[in-house]
Amino acid sequence: MREDYIEQALTTIPDPNILINVVSRRVKQLRYSSRPLVESLERLDPEDTALREIIEGKISYELAED
Repeated sequence: MREDYIEQALTTIPDPNILINVVSRRVKQLRYSSRPLVESLERLDPEDTALREIIEGKISYELAED
């Protein structure tokens, strides 16, 4: 994973644990043939694609209440 993408994604989702969970879930979707929500001229790993989607506001999350 690209360090600059991680740093930028942390500005959107400041809790690293939540960020890891969101990226992990999205990577699973991408690996099972879900289409990326962002376009890139370079070939990105699923992890980097998920981070770019978070950075560009294409992916959001919601915390469940107890």
